[in-house]
Amino acid sequence: MIQITFIDHSGKETRLSVPEGTSIMQAAVQNGVEGVIGECGGSAMCATCHCHIEADFAPKLPPMGDMEEAMLECATAPVDDRSRLGCQIELTSDLDGITVYLPESQV
Repeated sequence: MIQITFIDHSGKETRLSVPEGTSIMQAAVQNGVEGVIGECGGSAMCATCHCHIEADFAPKLPPMGDMEEAMLECATAPVDDRSRLGCQIELTSDLDGITVYLPESQV
C-alpha cells in the first residue's frame, strides 16, 4: 500500500493508504477527497484533478506529456512548476509518503 496525504486549500489533511498503481486522481475520487473532481475519468481531457506535488517528490514523477501540459493551461487555479494532473501520476513505491496540495477550485 502507498501512503498519500492530500492537503486542501484550507489546510485540511486527508491521509490515505491506497494500492500501488492507483492514480492520484483515483485515490482522491474513490475516497471522497474534496477538491478533486476527475470529470474525464483519467483521460487527461480536463483539468479537474489539478494538484501541486510536494517539491521533494517532483523529480520522482514521470515526465509530463503534451496532453497533460495542454490541459493544465485550462486549469481554473493558478499553475506553477509543481502543477500536475493527478490522473497522470500512478502511485508507485517511489512515491510512498507523497503529499499533494489541492487548489481552492477545480471549476
